[in-house]
Amino acid sequence: MSTSYLWIKAFHIVFVASWFAGLFYLPRIFVNLAMVPQESHAERERLLLMARKLSRFALILMVPALVLGLALWWMLGWHVGGWMHAKLALVALVLGYQHACHRMLHKFEHFENRRSHRWFRVFNEVSVLLFIAIVVLVVVKPF
Repeated sequence: MSTSYLWIKAFHIVFVASWFAGLFYLPRIFVNLAMVPQESHAERERLLLMARKLSRFALILMVPALVLGLALWWMLGWHVGGWMHAKLALVALVLGYQHACHRMLHKFEHFENRRSHRWFRVFNEVSVLLFIAIVVLVVVKPF
């Protein structure tokens, strides 16, 4: 493996981990937002500000993670194996998850959220399961 491949791989891992950190915590803020009493405007606004910043942070980190991932795929060759197809399908789900988070934030901003804090606690675990599945596919390459 070339030195450039290893550098790209290292930074890909850093950006993916950072991107997922945002995806791990953003739904946790939604849990707290769903629990805020109606009359607690200051707490709600503080949580919304945190969620907006974290959502932007995750979106910004997503870009280099995806670009570096595509560079690695190109360097490996397009026909790597079935594990890569499965990984790319899961990455598509992660992108959908991030989009869903963005829409949920929009609903909180416009007082349209109808989901409970319990629902958001379960939703919060989806990103963890996606992360585990992607890591297993990349490391184990089961097919």
